[in-house]
This record gives sequence, structure tokens and C-alpha cells, in this order.
Amino acid sequence: MTKKKKIEVKTVDDIKKLEKAEQAKWEVAVELGLFDKVADTGWKSLTSRESGKIGGILAARHRKRQNLSS
Repeated sequence: MTKKKKIEVKTVDDIKKLEKAEQAKWEVAVELGLFDKVADTGWKSLTSRESGKIGGILAARHRKRQNLSS
């Protein structure tokens, strides 16, 4: 088994190279103004409040998609 090469995200355009789930997470980070912080220091640098906000938005969007498709 080979490991996938990790794509480094340094610009907003790099987000398009990621898998769909990762793209969504980065897009929310951009919307919340956290892109630079995550790109520079990684996801671990976020506070629990910032991480929770991203997760909450992703969950809400996922539920909305599920309701639309059923």
C-alpha cells in the first residue's frame, strides 16, 4: 500500500487539488477568516471554539444535503 502524497495548501487555489471532504473544511476556514492561520501553522493551532465552529458548519451543511436528497 502506498501513502498518498499530502498536498500542501498555501493559497486558496490549492484547495481545488484536495479531496471533496478536505475542500469543504478549507472552504469553511476561508469563510471564517481562518485560512491564513491554518495555512501558516496548521489545524492544531485553532482554538476549540474555532474548530467547533468549522465542524458545526460542516455538520449543518451535511444535514441540509441529506434532507434535500431524501
